[in-house]
Amino acid sequence: MSMKSTPGLLTAAQLCALALAIAVSPNLLAQQNNPGKTASAKIRKASSTADDGEFANFADWKEVSSFIDQMVEKNGFDRNELVAMFNKVRYVDTAIQLMKPAPASKPKNWAAYRARFVEPVRIQAGVDFWNTYADALGRAEAQYGVPAEIIVGIIGVETVYGRNVGSFRVMDAITTLAFDYPNTPTREARMTFFRSELESTLLYARESGIDPFTLLGSYAGAIGWPQFMPSSIRQYGVDFDGKGKIDLRNSPVDAIGSVAHYLAEHGWKTGLPIVFPATLSTDTSAENRWQAFIGQGLEARFPLDELIAAGVVPGVVPPNDIRYGLIDLQNGQNPAEYWLGTDNFFAITQYNRSFFYAMSVVDLGRAVRVARTQ
Repeated sequence: MSMKSTPGLLTAAQLCALALAIAVSPNLLAQQNNPGKTASAKIRKASSTADDGEFANFADWKEVSSFIDQMVEKNGFDRNELVAMFNKVRYVDTAIQLMKPAPASKPKNWAAYRARFVEPVRIQAGVDFWNTYADALGRAEAQYGVPAEIIVGIIGVETVYGRNVGSFRVMDAITTLAFDYPNTPTREARMTFFRSELESTLLYARESGIDPFTLLGSYAGAIGWPQFMPSSIRQYGVDFDGKGKIDLRNSPVDAIGSVAHYLAEHGWKTGLPIVFPATLSTDTSAENRWQAFIGQGLEARFPLDELIAAGVVPGVVPPNDIRYGLIDLQNGQNPAEYWLGTDNFFAITQYNRSFFYAMSVVDLGRAVRVARTQ
C-alpha cells in the first residue's frame, strides 16, 4: 500500500519503476541539515547496491536529535539506544529519486498502466492464491463485507501475491524520506508524514518484539504482502490466522484479513456496486457541463440525475438512490475512459489515491474470478 490514505501517495507505476532504478551516490546537503558537518564527514560509502544505501551519521543531524528527544519524552524510549540505532541507519538515495515527481510532459495512459497489472502471469498467480486461501477470503468477506476478488486484486497489484514485497530496510528508507525529502511543494508535509511513520516503525517493532532493521519493504517503507505503512499495520492490521501476532510479512491470511479490515474502516459498504461504465454526450446543448464533475475529490458526491443532466451517459442503468463520482481514465493521445464510481470505488482509492490504481484492482480481481471458473 503504497502510503495508504495519505495525500501524495505513491502510485503502483512508481513501484514498477523501482525495479529499473539505478542507485546514485548521494551528495547530501550536509550544511543544510547540519551546518557544522561536511558532506565527507557525514557519509561514508557502505555498498554499491541500491538497497544497502550509504551511512550518513543520522544521529548527528539536528532534526534527528530532536526526533530522538521526542521519542524519549513521548514514548519512553532509551535515548542512548536510539542514538546507537540511528548511527546504523543508511541514506537511500534511490528512495529520494523515486519520490521526485514524474515529468509533467508525459501524458497519462490508462491502457498501458492496466496492461502491467491485468496480465496472464498475475492472473494465474491470483487464481493460485485464491484457490489456496479460499477459506480465509470467504471468512474475510463474511466478516468485513469486502468481496474476495477485491482483496485478491489489491494483494495482486501490490506484490504479485507476495513475490515483490521490497528489499529496502524500512528504517533506512523512512528515515531518509523523513529528514531529506526531495525539494517539492509538499516537502514539509511529506517529511511530517514520514516522521510519523518512523515513530510508528519504532513502536511497531517494540510492540512486536522485533529488531526494526529486520523490516524490509518498498522504497517508501511499505511492508509485507499488502504493503501497509507501519502506522496502518498498527491501526488496521489483524491477526486473522489466530497465531497471536500480526505478521503481514509471512502470513498471507493476516494480509487478507488486514486488507478487508482496512477497506471496511475506509468506507466500504457491503453489497454496494463499485463502478458503472459511462460515456459523454455529444449533444452540443450539454455545453460540456460534465467537466465540472472531473477532479472533485475521492468521494461519491453527486446524484445520478445531476450527472446525466450534465451530459454523462451511463452504459447500463445504475441505481438512482446512491451517489457517484465521475472517473476519468486518461489514455494518452487516445480518448479517455469514463466511469461512475460509488463509495466502494473511492474506498479503494483510500488504499492508494489513484483512479488508475483502483480500476486496476477492480479489473485484476474480476479477471482472476473469471479465470477460476474456466
